[in-house]
Amino acid sequence: MNVDSPQSQNTSLQRLQNVEKRVVRVLELAGAVMDELANPSGPRKELLNNHCREFMQLIKDIQVTLREEIKSACEYRPFEKCDYSARLSSEISCKKLEYVLSHLDKMKEIIDQYQGSA
Repeated sequence: MNVDSPQSQNTSLQRLQNVEKRVVRVLELAGAVMDELANPSGPRKELLNNHCREFMQLIKDIQVTLREEIKSACEYRPFEKCDYSARLSSEISCKKLEYVLSHLDKMKEIIDQYQGSA
């Protein structure tokens, strides 16, 4: 599976959006259970069982999906087959050159000042 393809990114995004919807549903279920437990006439056992069963199933689904998405993201190697070390080495060399040039400029100023005073 090519992780770079827009289709795979789209399906990954869709899976994560579904996880988000499941998380919202889990929170709704938790709230419904709390409401039921606070019911003045007492909680209805069948309703609590149904909510808790759906809650646990959604939690399992969320875990599975997130685990798969994390595994898929870990398999993605954005810098594989690139010139990262060459670019890094080049950038370091440029910084070194800038440093040397700044010192050369200071040396030139000192020489100019010395020649001007002589």
